[in-house]
Amino acid sequence: MNIEHFDDLLAMARRQREPQHLLMVFTTAECDADATPEQRAAHAAGKGGVLRPLMCVDKDPADLANFEALAAEARQAGPTWQLMFTAALVGRTTASEVKRMLELLVKRVESGEFGGLLPFNPAGEAVLIG
Repeated sequence: MNIEHFDDLLAMARRQREPQHLLMVFTTAECDADATPEQRAAHAAGKGGVLRPLMCVDKDPADLANFEALAAEARQAGPTWQLMFTAALVGRTTASEVKRMLELLVKRVESGEFGGLLPFNPAGEAVLIG
């Protein structure tokens, strides 16, 4: 199954035999303080910049109606975001394991290690990075 929208991922996670936790990091793109004029122009045009995590959350797929519900919750919880990175944690997990994995996910986003993560824009559409 191709994942073109967050709701595709949600449907896939719900069909799995093993319990699933969706881990999400919401980010914004900022212009680095020492950016060149060209980098600043690209950022102003909506390209480039440095991703900064704003907030993170884990969700059981059964607790999410759809992407719109998640987006509404994110709007209430924090600042405007530009990309959401998502990963799945499979199997029975403890709260401390989930917390540790969320912290690792935030660090991966901060360092630009996006392999295995699914990025989505504020419309819920999958984004290709690279």
